[in-house]
Amino acid sequence: MPPIENLSKSELSALKKRPLRRNFSLDTRYRNFKVEPHLGTEYENGIQIRDILNASNREELLLEFAVLVSERNVFLRSQNATFDKIAEFANAFGRASGKSATSGLHIHPTAEKTSEFGQLTHVISSEKSKTYVGIYNTNSELHSETWHSDVTFEPIPSDYAILKIRKSPPEGGDTLWASAYEVTDRNSCRPVLLNLTKAGIAKINTEHRGAPENFGQELTTVHPVIRTNPVTRWKGVFVNNVFTKRINELSKDESDFVLRHLFNLTSQNHDFYVSFQWNDNDVAVWDNRSSFHTATADFNADLYVRFGERITSLGEKSYLDPNLQSRREALGILPPVARRTHLAA
Repeated sequence: MPPIENLSKSELSALKKRPLRRNFSLDTRYRNFKVEPHLGTEYENGIQIRDILNASNREELLLEFAVLVSERNVFLRSQNATFDKIAEFANAFGRASGKSATSGLHIHPTAEKTSEFGQLTHVISSEKSKTYVGIYNTNSELHSETWHSDVTFEPIPSDYAILKIRKSPPEGGDTLWASAYEVTDRNSCRPVLLNLTKAGIAKINTEHRGAPENFGQELTTVHPVIRTNPVTRWKGVFVNNVFTKRINELSKDESDFVLRHLFNLTSQNHDFYVSFQWNDNDVAVWDNRSSFHTATADFNADLYVRFGERITSLGEKSYLDPNLQSRREALGILPPVARRTHLAA
């Protein structure tokens, strides 16, 4: 499937837009720092989600926030925003960055209509995780098998996600993110992958799940192996070990080989990770189109509880514009191998 040819006229028009640029309006108000070179920007105490929503230059701040998240992911400490405000925020900065009017907040296929948390909330709980045995790759002792992006089994996948941890263990329970941009830049067979698509599936709400295209009982869809992030216009690998099952244009053996190589690029390159150590009421915001994440189950779940809620915004049909650059190409950064050689010289 040539992904770009499957887009509607309105979707194709979006490809002509220039990359959205940061306006640095948040930096003039709030102090922040880069947690790691490739990924993670943390704002120090003082910024609150409600302040952005209530600001006189709200749209300017929302756009700045969206671009920064799409480039790097963002961490906010000690947030007192209610769930409703977090949901409003997730939709608002997605809209500010140009997402479709038909894309809202995702309703998870396993969400119960009678849930006390509402269908838009995906509960993250160490207690709930005990019931997931057998759903993921739990036969493996390698925790690296759980790297993923959220809801890539949907025809309209996620753009952004927000997770607020309300209760964290005294130590451990960190979340790690990895850059999909970097996975792309470290792939020498990238020209071949540009022509491939992958099939995703999830085991399961058969009704409308936040976008008209997201309905039905069978959670299978097709996405490009490498996709374009419409905000940055950078290319990123769009496969993950949890939801991606095969590459359609390859035989099973070839597909397994290529997917394992891509999964390994994510799980074996710690230099483009960022690890976030949670405190109660901290918030992480990430772009599912250009990063992967995994939780760290290293605390005693019989003694401590890790609990929070995730809001997942929906974006657009995934596409690839092969004429656009990767992150390193756009920023003029040396390829990883060349840079390592340069530093060793």
